Amino acid sequence: MIELAEAEDDPALVAEAEKSLHALKAEVARRELESLLSGELDGNDCYLQVNSGAGGTEAQDWADMIFRMYTRWADQHGYKLAIMDHQPGEVAGLKSAILEIKGDNAYGWLKSEGGVHRLVRISPYDANKKRHTSFCSVAVTPVVDENIDIKIEDKDLRVDTYRSGGAGGQHVNKTESAIRLTHLPTGIVVACQSERSQHQNRHHAMQLLKAKLYDREIKMRDAEKQLREDAKTDIAFGHQIRSYVLHPYQMVKDLRTGYQTSDTGGVLDGHLDEFLQSNLAHKLTDKGGAAKVAYEDLE
Repeated sequence: MIELAEAEDDPALVAEAEKSLHALKAEVARRELESLLSGELDGNDCYLQVNSGAGGTEAQDWADMIFRMYTRWADQHGYKLAIMDHQPGEVAGLKSAILEIKGDNAYGWLKSEGGVHRLVRISPYDANKKRHTSFCSVAVTPVVDENIDIKIEDKDLRVDTYRSGGAGGQHVNKTESAIRLTHLPTGIVVACQSERSQHQNRHHAMQLLKAKLYDREIKMRDAEKQLREDAKTDIAFGHQIRSYVLHPYQMVKDLRTGYQTSDTGGVLDGHLDEFLQSNLAHKLTDKGGAAKVAYEDLE
């Protein structure tokens, strides 16, 4: 097409063809990286949970921004979304939320997003316009097949019911249809309020609990992964995976790979591919040169 456009002296067509080539090159590089997703659960759907750190309204607003960032990323890639639980903040934002993301390799792409995310900005909630640092944590768990045999004894469960929040009409808001399950031996807590009936919410909450227990067993096989999982429990300095700075300059930086960008608005609007790809390439480089080559092609 470029040869024909040059022969016809059509610079617009040349530019269009070059743009198509660059887009194709980026897609090939992404597919090469994706083909290297080799974990036993990388192809699965996933649950993504966001929890605000200490700091009240400021931290809860940040958690809401992070939650929106992942929903936008999933929408852009054609993944199906279901909000399983959403606990709003007292003034703004959210305390915690659980999102189910359905689609090919959802867990493989997002598993590296688990950890603490740090924000530095001028707080919109501070009349003195002071700079604030906020934290929120993200946990990513694979959805496991219902046929996987994970035994959960009734005596190991505490079941709490509560009224669902948000839209949904009188039935949803005036009956205790939402379910919270606490697995006493491990301390794992899951919740679901997305369905109208308590029975349906309990079923989904049990699936989420099974997924978390299965994921816990997988992580316990690998000491390094377990150390990273333990680090997530402290939502504060020293445990961040990514830093988002909106003042006094604009930057988002991954503290594991060193990848960074000044396009903070784009990142918070869901443009995360460069971070996800750099993490995947970083993890797989030692297993062969293909991942490194693919990511360099993208750059």
